[in-house]
Amino acid sequence: MPDRLKRAEPAAERGSSLVDSTYAALKEAIRDSVFAPGYQASAAELALRLGVSRTPVHEAALRLQEEGLVRILPKRGILICALAPDDLREIYEVLIAIEASAAELDAQLPPPERTRLADDLAQATDAMATALAAADLAGWGHADAAFHRLIVERCGNSRFTRILQTVNDQSHRARMLTLRLRPHLPVSVAEHRALLDAIRAGDAEAAREAARLHRVRARDELLPLIASIGLRHL
Repeated sequence: MPDRLKRAEPAAERGSSLVDSTYAALKEAIRDSVFAPGYQASAAELALRLGVSRTPVHEAALRLQEEGLVRILPKRGILICALAPDDLREIYEVLIAIEASAAELDAQLPPPERTRLADDLAQATDAMATALAAADLAGWGHADAAFHRLIVERCGNSRFTRILQTVNDQSHRARMLTLRLRPHLPVSVAEHRALLDAIRAGDAEAAREAARLHRVRARDELLPLIASIGLRHL
């Protein structure tokens, strides 16, 4: 079993908090590709690793299955779902459309809210730059995910957040799998700064276009890279 899988809360914890912590631990392991696509384990194996019973593992797996991250195979265990390149193309179409609209809404927030958001986005971007300088690619990936989560969560449209929850988890996994192969990571930092500057200035049109172009460039870099190395599943 992977060593990086975090343990859930002690088994003495009962109820929804135990299910939530088990769900969070499994989801993080899937997002960071600790469990690779196609990995299969029994609920008993996962329960042993997490120090819980099989019940919270089963409940967590049901939630992850609803999000498209796992499949529960009766009498065979839990399978980590793989993504095909076409799946990732569709995911980026969703990201491009919704994040562009969210950035436009962010730039129209009242000035105090807009400033707080821009400050938080700057903090996430600084964390990306620091991680990149230290060759901490996992840290870069987490800071990048935090930046994009803020763009959507703070725009005032809760439906955007719900729609993007699953595809963000899936796209994050693809990014983490290919980080060491991508040549233009510093460009993302510069693009993030341009986007947060547009939001800070209240320039809705510039914010929308900066968000759109950022995701389009990432898509146009990632998909050919996946094709060039012959990855059929992520």
